Amino acid sequence: MRRVIGIGETVLDIIFKDDQPIGAVPGGSVFNGIISLGRSGVSASFISEAGNDRVGRSIIKFLRDNGVDADAVNVYPDSKSPISLAFLDEKNDAEYIFYKDHPRDQLDFAYPPVSRDDVVMFGSFYAVNPAIRPQVVGFLEYARQRGAILYYDVNFRASHKNDLLRVQPNLLENLELADIVRGSAEDFQVMFGKSDADQIYRSQIAFYTRKFICTRGAEPVELRAEDPATGGTLKKQYPVAHTERVISTIGAGDNFNAGFVYGLIRYGITRDVIERGLTEQQWDDVIRQAQLFSANVCQSINNSVDQAFGDEMKQQLIY
Repeated sequence: MRRVIGIGETVLDIIFKDDQPIGAVPGGSVFNGIISLGRSGVSASFISEAGNDRVGRSIIKFLRDNGVDADAVNVYPDSKSPISLAFLDEKNDAEYIFYKDHPRDQLDFAYPPVSRDDVVMFGSFYAVNPAIRPQVVGFLEYARQRGAILYYDVNFRASHKNDLLRVQPNLLENLELADIVRGSAEDFQVMFGKSDADQIYRSQIAFYTRKFICTRGAEPVELRAEDPATGGTLKKQYPVAHTERVISTIGAGDNFNAGFVYGLIRYGITRDVIERGLTEQQWDDVIRQAQLFSANVCQSINNSVDQAFGDEMKQQLIY
């Protein structure tokens, strides 16, 4: 059975609308996607750290309750769980304030089992943080050697713009390790001063990987990838389906990732396929799944797909 391993932060998201709290849910960029995959019947594990407090215990329980192996989530005696405040605007997009009270950044875990064709999801500042970089890159290199597929969501926000110079080598190393790279136009504007998908692909991405997805909120998803049929570049747009009832977009990108990875497993896209290059039909299939997951999560204040949607995905998943 193929497995998905996520590595990333845990956080408690407290969500505000009109400056009033409307909910609190466990979160974290990769965390949100892993929960959705667990609910959808995918064998999943998560590598992270949690605070030694009620919030941390709740987050670990939440992972396990949703079918995710949490054995590689470390709890340190003197740590408190990070909190984020997410303020929804009139479009239900979020502006964040983060609070972190760990005494020091640290990461200590035993590698979960990794086999060929498993998928590793990584991204956000957690994947470039110098304080834990040796442990993160050590695991990524190990997974790569074992034949896993590495999916990288850049997720580099403006709040970390002042850190860009010191983490740029880690960003570039992640691009080199990754098989598939996704980021938002906002991420690349912060990192490279560019938001045009063609410019980003040609000048920053193609040297490292030829499988690139750029999301642009409600604008069409941009794909740039090698075309095994022609030997050239596959360039395609995927319109974003209109969602009648958008409650929150907090988990939209995270669940695009989850749906994409679900699609890799559902449609039997293995390491060998990755190395040959996906056909246009295979890209269509996995991006359709990505958009379905993303659309579902926007219809509630939760950061992951709802259980009814997950149950439907379970029925379609054949190992």
